[in-house]
Amino acid sequence: MSAKDCNGAALEDGDNVQVNKDLKVKGMSKTLKRGTAIKNIRTTNKDSEVECRIGKSTIVLRTEFLKKA
Repeated sequence: MSAKDCNGAALEDGDNVQVNKDLKVKGMSKTLKRGTAIKNIRTTNKDSEVECRIGKSTIVLRTEFLKKA
């Protein structure tokens, strides 16, 4: 199995994605707005989650809220 975005496209390490919904991130003061581009994701051992860097923070996002750019 591999990680898939909201449209069913396979996600791999180094892909660029966009957020398809405003997300409040725990531990961060700002929210990720819809359409925010995230570069260079990393897949995790869970198919429903990916790691990415937002500023200096590394966060884990659910793939159901992402679409491949």
